[in-house]
Amino acid sequence: MGKSNNFVLYFSLILSILFVLVGVTFHERLGSIATAFLDFSVTNFNWFYLLVGSLFVLICLYLMFSKYGSIRLGKDTDKPTYGTLSWITMLFSAAMGVGLVFWSVAEPTSHYITPPLGEGSTSDAASLSMKYTFFHWGLHPWAIYGVVALGLAYFNFRKNLPAAMSSTLYPLLGDKIKGPIGKTIDILSVFITAVGVASTFGLSALQIANGINAQWGIPNTLLFQLSIIGLATILFIISSWSGIDRGIRYLSNFNMLLMITIMAIVLIIGPTKQILEMLISSTGNYLGDLVPMSLRLEPFNSDNNAWIGAWTVFYWAWWTTWAPFVGAFIARISRGRTIREFVLGVLLIPSFISFVWFAILGGSTIHLIHDLGNASLADSINTNLEGALFSFFSNIPLGSILSILAILLIFSFFITSADSATFVLGMLSSNGELDPSHRVKITWGIITAGAATVFLLAGGLDAVRTISIVVATPFTIIMLFISYSLLKETRKEFSTARDGQAFVSYESSEKKNRKQAK
Repeated sequence: MGKSNNFVLYFSLILSILFVLVGVTFHERLGSIATAFLDFSVTNFNWFYLLVGSLFVLICLYLMFSKYGSIRLGKDTDKPTYGTLSWITMLFSAAMGVGLVFWSVAEPTSHYITPPLGEGSTSDAASLSMKYTFFHWGLHPWAIYGVVALGLAYFNFRKNLPAAMSSTLYPLLGDKIKGPIGKTIDILSVFITAVGVASTFGLSALQIANGINAQWGIPNTLLFQLSIIGLATILFIISSWSGIDRGIRYLSNFNMLLMITIMAIVLIIGPTKQILEMLISSTGNYLGDLVPMSLRLEPFNSDNNAWIGAWTVFYWAWWTTWAPFVGAFIARISRGRTIREFVLGVLLIPSFISFVWFAILGGSTIHLIHDLGNASLADSINTNLEGALFSFFSNIPLGSILSILAILLIFSFFITSADSATFVLGMLSSNGELDPSHRVKITWGIITAGAATVFLLAGGLDAVRTISIVVATPFTIIMLFISYSLLKETRKEFSTARDGQAFVSYESSEKKNRKQAK
């Protein structure tokens, strides 16, 4: 590994360690500054987040349905590295895992009580709650991940550039990606990834602690939450030694099996007919109102505008926090697929899986509150989002069994995401090394566990989400340039082929230039 490569690794580590030290020492101040910055961003730049989020959806769909969809992420003769089922389970576990479990009950209930418009706790609010939950977990987040993943996979596997974030900007920067500008982009991407992963650690620890407290009465203290992070860190470091082909793939398949088991049980014991009706109607409402929801602002209604900022704009910013990590991991496992296959597997299939999950768990919860008048459940969820899922389980048959399965699922998602993340951190900080060393992965595992500790010290869930978003905000701009680079290069590739010129990768061009220089 050269000095230039070491620079990205060491500088990223130093920056992350400083974040941990400052966070531990000044955690209250860090939390308050981050909150003020986030409030400013979602209030004054809500229009920007909505526009770019929708733009990424359009870019992904355009590439899927256009002639560029036939371009393969790799050589024309390459075949997919992983089978379709394992590929989808791995990308789904890395991208949505813990967050999907955390908000499965909490978000639909929150929207039902305080809807985006109109009066809460009504039939209309129930329909709106599911539609907006689908919206927040549907095409937009997967498009945000997809743009980054497509850029990395295309320039790494198709153009033979390193699997580094700076490589996605080669059409714009050229050889400057090897200089200060490129290294700055790589360092920022690594740091954002570390903080984003730490937010996953924090969410996981909070929800696992709540679940264990609800199930066995163990006090949900800060020390207990930190102990969970410590145990999970040891487990995913052990898993990381197995690599993607065994550790991550096996865990991802196990996660999907657990998810299906939980959904099947709740679907059978819950209001089955109503759940299926809700899935179909909410999907139709979501697709029918996709454009109005995507661009919805309320400039003359401050309360409604505040709701959009607190939920939709916040989500688009939060997904950006995870984009470098999730995008890099999805890119790593997507070699050999065409752009059309990629978008179908990354954008459409995971969105539908999310819809089914929310329809079953969120829909059943709203049934208990709205149809059966369980006001105490609504109050419990509204006052304790971390324990929302377990409050729901305590109100249905087989709740104890489902709670144990959910704790196991969260813990497994936790380890899978952490394992995937340390792999990505090692890759991005080692000049795109597709198989980073165990030493680098373990180092990043310890650092991100420390950052998660900072989040919990700074104030739990709010700090977890707020600080991570503030750190990731600049990456939104980089994603716009990645999109432009991708569109520019795919168009250039087709123009070259149309003119009868041979396809040449950047790597081969560089080798040719070096030979000519000699």
